[in-house]
Parts: sequence; C-alpha cells; structure tokens
Amino acid sequence: MSKAKYTVTAALPYANGPLHLGHVAGVYLPADIFVRFLRMNNHDVAFICGSDEHGAAITLRAKKEGITPQEIVDKYNSIISKAFTDFNISFDIFHRTSSEIHHKTSQDFFLKLYEKGKFTEETSEQYYDEEYEQFLADRYITGECPKCQNPSAYGDQCEKCGSDLSPTELINPTSTLSGKTPVLRTTSHWYLPMANHEDWLRDWIKEGKLDGVQQHDPKPWRNQVIGQCMSWIDGGLHSRAMTRDLDWGVKVPLPNAEGKVLYVWLDAPIGYISATKQYALDNNKNWEDYWTGDRKLIHFIGKDNIVFHAVIFPIILKDHGDLILPDNVPAYEFLNLEGDKFSTSRNWAVWLHEYIAAYPGREDELKYVLTSIAPETKDSEFTWKEYQTRINSELADILGNFVNRALVLTQKYYEGKVPERGELTEEDQLVLAEINEIPKRISKLVYAYKLRDAQAEAMNLARLGNKYLADQEPWKVVKVDPKRVETVMNIALQITANLSIVLQPFLPTTAAKLSNFLNFKTTNWEDAGSADLMKDGDQTNTPEILFQKIEDSLVEEEVNKLKNTDSMESKFDAQKDEVTFDDFTKMDIRLGTILEAEKVEKADKLLKLLVDTGLDKRTIVSGIAEHYSPEEIIGKTVQVLINLAPRKIKGIESKGMILMAEDEDGKLSFMFPEKGFEAGGGIH
Repeated sequence: MSKAKYTVTAALPYANGPLHLGHVAGVYLPADIFVRFLRMNNHDVAFICGSDEHGAAITLRAKKEGITPQEIVDKYNSIISKAFTDFNISFDIFHRTSSEIHHKTSQDFFLKLYEKGKFTEETSEQYYDEEYEQFLADRYITGECPKCQNPSAYGDQCEKCGSDLSPTELINPTSTLSGKTPVLRTTSHWYLPMANHEDWLRDWIKEGKLDGVQQHDPKPWRNQVIGQCMSWIDGGLHSRAMTRDLDWGVKVPLPNAEGKVLYVWLDAPIGYISATKQYALDNNKNWEDYWTGDRKLIHFIGKDNIVFHAVIFPIILKDHGDLILPDNVPAYEFLNLEGDKFSTSRNWAVWLHEYIAAYPGREDELKYVLTSIAPETKDSEFTWKEYQTRINSELADILGNFVNRALVLTQKYYEGKVPERGELTEEDQLVLAEINEIPKRISKLVYAYKLRDAQAEAMNLARLGNKYLADQEPWKVVKVDPKRVETVMNIALQITANLSIVLQPFLPTTAAKLSNFLNFKTTNWEDAGSADLMKDGDQTNTPEILFQKIEDSLVEEEVNKLKNTDSMESKFDAQKDEVTFDDFTKMDIRLGTILEAEKVEKADKLLKLLVDTGLDKRTIVSGIAEHYSPEEIIGKTVQVLINLAPRKIKGIESKGMILMAEDEDGKLSFMFPEKGFEAGGGIH
C-alpha cells in the first residue's frame, strides 16, 4: 500500500512585524512537528510557507514608520525568516509574495477565474478618506461591530466575535489614516459570488463529500473549524470583492483596472502555490504534483484565518478547477501571555527572535513548553513560571535524569559498552511491551492532529524509563547480582534509543544529542518500538547534561520586563526597533525658521509652511493645524528633518518634516531651541 502524499502549508506571516510566541505555538511549531513526523514515515511531503507582503497591514506599518512598503517587507521578511531558521523550523521553502513569480501566478489565477465567468463586476459605494485622497481598504477602517459592539472591529471582520463584516456595517466608522469619518464614493470591483457555493460547501465541510464523492474524513476536523464555517454559511454567504483600490499589491491584470490590486485574501493563499512553483524550479520538480491528483492538502492556521482557508480559498480552488481542496484545516485557538492577550501595540509579547538571542541553545525547551500548552481546542496561556516548572520538573528531572543515569551507569559498569540482556522478569516484559506500544499511540495521535497529546506520549517513554531504573535500583543490585544489572541496563539503553527516535518530531536537537550519546542514528519511524536497537557490545559515549534548570531569577526578570513595558505603554507608544549609530547619522536634522504659514484647503490638520533651513527655503506640509494657528508660528525656529524623501500631500510637494513633542493625550508641541541659534544649525 502506497503512502499518502502531503502538501502542508503554514499561514503566511504578515511581513509587518516580528513573530511572537502566540504565532509560533498556534501555527509554525505544530506544522513543523507534523511534517517531521511525516518525513520519518516516508511520506512524500512538501512544507510550504512564506511572508505575506501585501495588504493594508503592510501599508499601515509603512505609513507609521515613514518608509516605503517595500522597505517594510524587506525588513520584516529578514527578521522572520532568520527566526524560523534559528528556531529550526524545517520549511522546504520560505518564499515571498512580493516576488515576480508570485505576482505572475496570482495574475494568471485571477485571469482564469475571470475568463471562466467566476467574478461579477459591481459598482458600489466605498469609504474614501478625503484628507489622504484614497479609497480605504477594509483594514483601513475601524468602528463598532454591529453584532457584539466591539469598538475596534475592522471593515472586513470583527476579531472579537469572528463575524464577517463589510465596512458599511460598522457603527461610527473611522479612517485609520486620518482618524476622521470617511465619506462614501463610487468605485467598481470584481466580486466573488460566494452564495453560489453554499450547498457544496456545507456537504464538504460537514461530511467530507464533494459532488457526492468522499474527499476527506471529517472526523479529524476540529469542532471550532466546522462551527465557525457553518456559522458563516448558515448566516448566508455574501459576495466579496476580490480587488481593492490600493497602490501596493498585485496589479489587477485587466485594461480597465488602473489603481487596483488583488484583494490580499485572494493574493495571499495563492502564495502557497507560487512558493510551490519556486520550490519545484529550485529542485527540478513539477509543481502540479503538489496541487493535483491524489494528495492531501493541510493548512495549519490560527482561528482568525479559518474562514479564509476553509471557505474562501476552497471556493477559489474549486472555481479554478483541477486543483485539490484542503483535506484538513487544523486551526489553533489563541495563546495568551501572563493573564493577558498578546499585544503588539503594548509590546505585551515574548518575541521569538529576542528569546533565541537571550537564550541560545534553549530552543527545544521552548518547543516543549509551547507544545505542552498548545491551544489546540481552546485558548491557553504561557507564563514564565510554567515555563520554569515544565523544564525543571519534566525535561530535567524526568527525561534528563533518566538519560543521564542510563548512560553514566553504562560508562561506570561496562566502559560504555552495551551489556548483554539475560533472562527477563515479568516487569521487564511489561516494560518491553510498553516500549513497543508508545510509538503506535504517538502515530495515531499525530495523524489525528493531536500533537500536544502525542508529545505527552513521547515523554511517557522517558517516564517509563525513569520509573524502571528507580524500581530496579541497579546501583544497589550490582553489588549482589551483577548479571541482573546487565539486563536492566540493556533495557534502559533500548528505551534511550527509542527516545532518540520518538523525540525527533518534537525536540529535534535533543534527539540528535541522544543519538550522539548512543552512537545510534535512524530517521525511520518504523524502527521505533524495537527492543533491539542497541546491540550487545555497542560503544556509547560519555553523556552531557541535557537540560540546565531554570532559576527563579530568570522568571522574575522576564515577568518584570513585561510589567515594566506594559506600565509604560499605558501612556506612550512602544519603543521602535533598534537602530545603529550609523543609521542615526543619516538623519540630517537642523534648525529652521518658519517664514510663512497657511492652512491647506479641505484638510483640517494640515498647514503649508515655508521654512528657511539655512541652506534653502522649502515648502513643508505639517499636520499641526489643530495645535497651532498660522499666525502664532511665523518666525519660530524649529527642528526640521531636511533629508526626508519628498512626498506629495494634498497635491503639495513636502520636502521635510517638522519634529514635534507629543504628550499622553496626543497634544503636540514644538521643541524650541534656546535663544541665539540660527536657521541651518545641526541637531546632534
């Protein structure tokens, strides 16, 4: 019987910020465990991911940091991809949706659906920000959710109640660009009429049937996935625009679509396909082998992405034709942190790249803890105290203690050579039977996407070994019955060898250390469960301590770091990413004198200034009109960033930025120099 083939995807992380532990626990670590297990079982598998580099979140971050969207995605793609590498996540490819092959793939995909008549072109009223002179994508609009009254719902979805929304449903909508109420203007887009797909989606999601044919076994699908999808479907699916009025993204490949790009939730999932194409090109393979035929497509995601992967993307795949639909969408709930939700804005987070930098070599320990508390079916919580307890009580006291005893006693009694196994007692036979059964239970759990329980079973093998040595007390028995101790130590080493196999999906670095201790190596899961992995006379090596215990001081330091950050963030924005001294010296900040000032027409916040920089006289548009009148600032000497790239604001080219101080209420104030300073003086 041939092995099932798999294409496994992990949700594309937005390239607008680094990864925190919530992302890792809910998507990337479980996907990696699953894929490592598949490889050990000789499945044909491709593990696909990449950074999602389009959409409103990217442009919002770019505006906030005052740089281009391309600079944003380059910066965070680098941080994210390095963190994945350092954390030993075993993608076959980590790609980018800003790549040429992705743009071409997405445009071809759109055109095929367009030519098959799968879209409807509709003209509608959409929100427009008059100050920024642009239509607002869904994520540029926030307001009160009409269903749960969450005051911070987005224009496409309420992340509190999970409801599918349209911007016009929001109560008191606000533009995230200007902070003002947007106006409605007419625009045209291409829509996906999802209501046409309700019947087959209902059968496919609940029963696993497509056109009457069994496509997947619905039993492993998690209740929250089925529940959220059926809530959408039973509430009636609406047409959803597949294009947006933006200048950043995949351009709509039609002659009458200037200024329009593909909707990010059309563009991003196609990123799985374009990444597969690049992987195939790099490895002399055929990409279609991974998206057609008898193959299982698995999407590891967080619960906020369920409907996009289990409703919208399947519709798109089916409309396209010939491509496989997901066999399973194992979505994870949210991981909280020390009694609160992860919050990027408040910096209430443990960032993956910062953990790796602070605790090099302790990646497996974090993997173990995150898998132990994985939010598979309900929200869970990471605390530094539990991190300490699990490492000390489980990894160090159970796994580490057993392995150290088994190998140190082997060195002491037999110069590191595996002793011969003699006559077996009833207890020996029970232990050998359990060694054989544990890998079977792990397999069943992994195939059912119950990875937390699977890791617990792997640790049960260490518990078995720890108890076995404690019960047999070879350090005492060796004085009276040395032949019996040979059998006990042989069995202990068989347990250790099995641990080096069953831990590979969960703790790959630790498993490799065990293999080195034993001079034994296999990546074949079928070898697990054997009581004859170590042969009589095999030479083992002197072990090292597997896990150092976590001191209370580390817990206190990390908890205090969070509390101090959070108390500061209650009033002010989080600290931005570190820059080097060289980065700072690129900023040309000088004193300038305001010669003229006038209000910008139809822009309540903007003033048009003529500023003497000591080098020239230049126009600068500044958003200070709500804090200063033109009359009161003429003649003032202020601080100006003069080498900022020019930018058009309300049709006026602005060549610099006035630097202001801001208090906790958002009030702005000039930072005036002391008397006697002239325009042109530098700020150092």
